Amino acid sequence: MRLTTVRQTGAKALKKKRSSPWKTAVSVAALVAGLLVVFALDQSTGSAPVQHLYYLPIIFSAIQFGTPGGLAAPFAAIALYHAANPRLLAFGYEHWDLVQMVLFMAVGLITARLTDDARRLHQLAITDDLTGLHNLRSFETTLCALVRSCRHDEVPLTILVMDVDRLKSLNDAHGHLAGAEAVRTIGHLIGERVPAHAVACRYGGDEFVVAIPGCTKVRGRAIADDLRHAVHAVAPVLAGKPYPARTLSISVGVACRRFESAEPWAFASDADLGEDLFCAADAALYQAKSLGRNHVSVA
Repeated sequence: MRLTTVRQTGAKALKKKRSSPWKTAVSVAALVAGLLVVFALDQSTGSAPVQHLYYLPIIFSAIQFGTPGGLAAPFAAIALYHAANPRLLAFGYEHWDLVQMVLFMAVGLITARLTDDARRLHQLAITDDLTGLHNLRSFETTLCALVRSCRHDEVPLTILVMDVDRLKSLNDAHGHLAGAEAVRTIGHLIGERVPAHAVACRYGGDEFVVAIPGCTKVRGRAIADDLRHAVHAVAPVLAGKPYPARTLSISVGVACRRFESAEPWAFASDADLGEDLFCAADAALYQAKSLGRNHVSVA
């Protein structure tokens, strides 16, 4: 398996990526500046080709802010359109004026709808349907950037690799629906209990991986033990039937690497380092399995 590439906001289910307050402020300032520039041109020329330029800040606002931006910018453009053309203040509308204002609203709303749909499709493309965690494609895109960030900051990166113990026996005894719900239950527990800045993924049928930047080996071991205890303590409901605590368990392999420029891997690629770290954690998982399952092993 090739693990390559960037960072999302954490593993407590996938959350919509939010802009920082600074980026939001810059976007608002750019939107206001764009509207005022077009207003000044409209006021000095009053020509239809110049008035078409209002579409640019409207489209920008809808892309940046979704439906709220797709509504606010057209209303602002209509107000400025009136201010630049005083005859409209006395309701001296011509046919083209009405068409122009309708188009302002239509462009804003349609752009916002298309942008929101694109974001939803992107979210679906990077989400595991069963657990709500990242899927393999998203994790591969995330890991390389995590490695790059940790190398730049010279902080450790820890990876936990885990799978569900004896899932095949559960499937054989109680059906595949029970097995799927066991995987879902464990996935939700992982999403709830790992640090907010971690990235968790279901990369196989019952296999999970968590990458935690800035996490030492000792801290990674503690997180793995917490997850193991939480899974073992839960009393799941599988295929509509309640089961007692200790029905489910996981085995976990832990690997950690601290990136320092003087180390031998200083010139290795981010992708290779991420893959090596994953392989080390995966090997530790097999060691945990060999200890009788429901164990944590550290590489």
